[in-house]
Amino acid sequence: MKRDKLRDFYRRIFVSRPFEVYISLAVFTTIAILFGFTFKWFFLEANWEVVSANLPLYLFGIFPDDQRWRPATWLVILICLSIVTIWGPRWWWLRKILPLTWIGVVPLGIFLLSGGLGILPVASRSWGGLTLTIFLMMCSSLIAFPLGVILAIARQSELPIVKYLSAIYIEVIRAIPLIAVLFFGQLLIPLFLPLGLEINRVSRAIFAFSLFVAAYVAEDIRGGLQSIPISQEEAAKSLGLSKLQITWLILVPQALIIALPALGNQAIGLLQNTTLMAILGLVELLGISQSLLANPAFIGSYIEVYLWLAFVYWFVCTFMALLSRHLEKTMSFSKPMLD
Repeated sequence: MKRDKLRDFYRRIFVSRPFEVYISLAVFTTIAILFGFTFKWFFLEANWEVVSANLPLYLFGIFPDDQRWRPATWLVILICLSIVTIWGPRWWWLRKILPLTWIGVVPLGIFLLSGGLGILPVASRSWGGLTLTIFLMMCSSLIAFPLGVILAIARQSELPIVKYLSAIYIEVIRAIPLIAVLFFGQLLIPLFLPLGLEINRVSRAIFAFSLFVAAYVAEDIRGGLQSIPISQEEAAKSLGLSKLQITWLILVPQALIIALPALGNQAIGLLQNTTLMAILGLVELLGISQSLLANPAFIGSYIEVYLWLAFVYWFVCTFMALLSRHLEKTMSFSKPMLD
């Protein structure tokens, strides 16, 4: 009986579809050979000393050795806060203060990195590595998000001047490459400043990123506003709510829920776009890698360095995607309002 079943299986697969079988065998064989070569190179031939010997540089840049506890503390707080957010706090009071805690992490990072109030000041040119990458992303997001909300509401305004000015800003920024905006922030802004006033490179980068991302955030939120049925606005008017109350209490919260996936993508894209700052002299993750590859001791270790860099970005972006997905689930209770 078993022999008959095997014979039928052989006829159905190897006789009736020989071409598909041979193609599948060739593909699996190629994958196995490539996997074998990759495994051999990864564990036996690759020189991972370029990564293991420079982990502090990848994490903190050239931050002073005796002060590295400060960026390390900030990164640990971020990791703990992310884990608590993804798992979901059990206590109601912790759920209430969690959004404020996320907002407070940014000024805490500024204080720990820059110093002051009894902590040794450290110049922004000493910041670098993963710390600087995440700092640029979080500060830019904190500024770009409310600016994008204001631009989206302004573009929906009934006042022609407000509507057209916001539309012009959004369309102009979206038509300019990000690298051009960053060059403007790094090279042209100092020319317009009065004598004696100087803004460091990190602040100029945050300013440029915020202006650029705010235009895309505005379009995401505008899409959320347009997807809300007009009947909700009419019902709110019948209850006697003002235009301002309708916008901020009814329309904007629902638009944010709808736009959450797109906003999460914007945050991940912003993190990846921080690599452009390596062109302009900031030693974030990519800048650290380029400086290490210029070291005669690590010349030729391009594959190891960029594989490590890809893994770090994949890990951080995956963590951010999990945070965004959790936020979507926790706020999904408001979605029935859209029906």
